Amino acid sequence: MMSQTHLIFGLAAFGQPNQTRLTLAALAGSFIPDASLYLLAGTHLFVLNTPPEVVFGELYYSENWQAIFRIDNSFIVWGIGLILAVMLKSKVAIALCGAAFLHLLLDFPLHNDDARAHFWPITDWKFFSPVSYWDSNYYGHFVGPLEVAASLLVCVVLLRRFTGRWMRGFIGLLAAMQAAAGVAYIVGALS
Repeated sequence: MMSQTHLIFGLAAFGQPNQTRLTLAALAGSFIPDASLYLLAGTHLFVLNTPPEVVFGELYYSENWQAIFRIDNSFIVWGIGLILAVMLKSKVAIALCGAAFLHLLLDFPLHNDDARAHFWPITDWKFFSPVSYWDSNYYGHFVGPLEVAASLLVCVVLLRRFTGRWMRGFIGLLAAMQAAAGVAYIVGALS
């Protein structure tokens, strides 16, 4: 799923109005499993001027990058974190680890050849889903628009729940990003 979708669903599941630390933890947990990809790809694309086809066609699949993705996308790592957070009764840690675990649950069935080893360190096995959120070779032209529609509906719920100006602005930004993705899906389908 797209990163903004993870932020939307993590915020809906673990964020709470007027509880800034809890809400920030939910947003952080929603993003952390994608953070290494942004850091690695961003460095190569914008600092090292590596061509996008090399970044996403070669480096993404390299053993070095996959070794990092195994850690930040591990059900085992985040599951242990969530169990410890529950045992410690830390609402902030539960929001952080719970949102990260939710991120993985949403990603697991929606990645084909770009799948990650979600069960590290037990195994490096990857589930290559027959469905992708983006790749039209694996129904991405259906799944992508459904992702956009679902997340826009959740944004409506979030706008009703969060009444603060900054949060509403942030939720509006996430909704605009999703709307732009929806337009991109439509343009791609028409071309």
